[in-house]
Amino acid sequence: MLTEGNGIMEQTYSEYELQHLAALLPHLAECTLFLRRSGAFPLGAAGEIALYGAGVRHTLRGGTGSGEVNVRRGVSVEEAFREAGFHITTGEWLDGYDRVLDAAKKRFYAGLRRRAVKSGASAIFAAMGAVMPEPDYELPLSGAGETAIYVLTRISGEGSDRAAVKGDILLSDTEKRDILALRERYARFLLVLNVGGPVDLSGLESVEDILLLSQLGTETGAALADIVLGKTNPSGKLSTSWFAWDDRCTLGEFGDPDDTRYREGIYVGYRWFDTAGMAPMFPFGFGLSYCDFDFGDAAIAAEGQRIRVSARLANAGALPGRETLQVYVSCPEGKLDQPYQTLAAFAKSGEVAPGAAETVECAFDLADLSGYDVSEAAWVLEAGDYGVRAGVSSRDTALVGVVTVPETIVVRRAKNLFGDPGFDDWKPERRPPAAYPAALPRITVSAEDIPTETVDYAPQWETEPECEAADNAALARVCVGLYRPGGSIIDSAVGNSAFSVAGAAGESAPKPAGADVPALTMADGPAGLRLAREFFRDAEGVHALSDAIPESMLAMLPGPARWLLKRRMKRPKRSDPVGYQYCTAIPIGTAVAQSWDVGFARRCGDLVGDEMRRFGVRVWLAPALNIHRDIRCGRNFEYYSEDPLLSGAMAAAITGGVQAIPAAP
Repeated sequence: MLTEGNGIMEQTYSEYELQHLAALLPHLAECTLFLRRSGAFPLGAAGEIALYGAGVRHTLRGGTGSGEVNVRRGVSVEEAFREAGFHITTGEWLDGYDRVLDAAKKRFYAGLRRRAVKSGASAIFAAMGAVMPEPDYELPLSGAGETAIYVLTRISGEGSDRAAVKGDILLSDTEKRDILALRERYARFLLVLNVGGPVDLSGLESVEDILLLSQLGTETGAALADIVLGKTNPSGKLSTSWFAWDDRCTLGEFGDPDDTRYREGIYVGYRWFDTAGMAPMFPFGFGLSYCDFDFGDAAIAAEGQRIRVSARLANAGALPGRETLQVYVSCPEGKLDQPYQTLAAFAKSGEVAPGAAETVECAFDLADLSGYDVSEAAWVLEAGDYGVRAGVSSRDTALVGVVTVPETIVVRRAKNLFGDPGFDDWKPERRPPAAYPAALPRITVSAEDIPTETVDYAPQWETEPECEAADNAALARVCVGLYRPGGSIIDSAVGNSAFSVAGAAGESAPKPAGADVPALTMADGPAGLRLAREFFRDAEGVHALSDAIPESMLAMLPGPARWLLKRRMKRPKRSDPVGYQYCTAIPIGTAVAQSWDVGFARRCGDLVGDEMRRFGVRVWLAPALNIHRDIRCGRNFEYYSEDPLLSGAMAAAITGGVQAIPAAP
C-alpha cells in the first residue's frame, strides 16, 4: 500500500499493518522461555516498577545488516510498560545510561574511523556489522517499588562476528554487579535477555527468574509487558544450547577468512555435549513456562518405515499453557560414527487448560536417520537397535521403545562427487552397544519396509531447454542485473539497488536476451522485508528518501561527509508524489525456531508474502538455513537452530506461508 504524502513519515497505521501486528502479538510468547523461574511472576496488575538495563529504551527487535527491517515504529520496553499502565520509577537511571551510551558510541565510532583510515578501508563499510561491547557505567540503583526488571541486550549482524569479551558473549562487570544487587534489593526481580544468541551467564547462579525474550520484531516490548502481566504464557524451547564459554566445543576452526576446517563434523551443539558427556548450562530443547507439565502414557507404533510416538501432556499449573513433545533417537554404532542422540521428531500441543491434558503425537521416517557411507557411496541404515526417547527437552526424556534393523539397509545409492578435504572429522571413542531393557516395546523394520532409491544425476527436464540467441552484453546483464551507471552511492548501495521497489536489494534485468521475462525484484530478509519507508518515483525509477544506508554505517561518517551524502541524494520535484512502504518485522529466525511451532512459522510466512504482494516484491532473500555451529557467528540470529531437523521444518513452514500468497501482478 503506497500512500501519497509530503515527505514526512505518516503517523497513522494502515489497516494491513494493524492486521499484521494483531496476528503476531498474541503468539510472540511462544518464542520466549524461562531459563529459570521461581513463581514470583506473573504480576497481578500493573503498578510501580523499576526498569534497568540497555534494553529498556534501546530494545532490540532484530540484528543489523540485511536482516534489519525498516518499520514504522518499534515498541520499546519502556513505551510498552507505560502503555500497559506501569509507573516506571527509574527515569533518572535510564537518563544516566543514555549519557553513558552516547559517549561510548562516539568513542567506538571514532576508533573505527581511525582504524579504517590506517588500513585504507572505506569508512562507511568498516562499520558494517561492527559490535560495540556493552559499556561499563557507575549509576546508582535508585528505583522504587518491590519489582525490578533488568533488560540485557546484545546486538550482532552481517559483516562482523561476536567475541568472547565482556559486554558481548561475556557479561560486563557492571551488568553482573547490578543484576546481583537488584536480585538482593527487590522482592521480585526478573532478568530479561533481549539477545539474538547465547550469553555466558556464569556468576548469575543465584538469579532465580531469567526470561529469554529474544528479539521478536516490531512488538518486542509489548510482548514482554504481556508476559509480565500474565496475559500470555511463554512456551518456547531453546533451539540452540546455552553454555559457559569455557565449556564450548573447540574441535572446529572459526574465523579464518581463507580456510576454515569443520573438524567437528556432525558434533555440533547438543550432539557434542551429549556425546562428549558434557553438561551445558541450559540444554537444547529446554524451556520453562508459567506451567509445569506432567509427561506420561508414552507409546510407540510403526507403519512400515514410519515410526509414530505419542505421549500425554498434563498441565499441572494454574494458567493455560503449551508444551512440546520431543523425540530423540540413538542410532547403533556400526561402521559409521553416531552422536549419542539426534532429534527425530517434535510436535507442540494446543493450549491446555489448568488440570487438563492433551495427547500429542509426532512421527518420523526411519530412513531419515540414515548416514552416508563414503566407501559404499550410499546412505545406509546400519543394523542394530535404535533407541527411541521422548520428553520435553534433550536432557529430559525417557526411553519409549526400540526399533530393530536386522541387517544394514541401503536407503539411497549415490556417487562420491567430492575430493579429499585435507582433514578428518573428529570421532568420539566408541561406546559399548546399548543394552535396552527387555520390557520396552520393540519394533522390527526390515529391508522390505524401505525401498532403495538411486539418485539420478541426469538433468530432470522433460524436453531439452532452448536458449534464444543472445549477444555477450545481453547475457552479462543476466548476471549483473539492473544498476544505474554513474549513480550515487545512494542509488547503488548494497541493499538499495532496485528500480521498481525502493530499498529492495536488487532487481534482475528485464528481457535479458530478447525474451519476454519480467524483472524480478528481490528484498532482503529474513525477519521481514527490508525496504525504504519513504520514496518517490520519476522517469528513471524509484528513489529512496530514507533508509538507503543503515544508521550504523552512517555513524561512521564525519558530519561534513553526512551532509555531502544528503546533498547528493536525489530529491523529488513538486510533481513527484511521495510514497510510503511500512513493513512488519517478524521475530528473528532463532526466535521463530524457539516456538517449535510450524504453524506459527507459517503465519510469519503468510505475513511476509502479503507484504511482498502489496509492495511488488517477487523474491524474498530468505529463509536463512545455516546451522548454529559457533555462537560467535554474527549472523546466527538470522538462522534457526543448531539442529538440522528443526531448522528445516521452520524454513519449510515459512516458505510455504510465503508461497501460499499469489505473487504481485
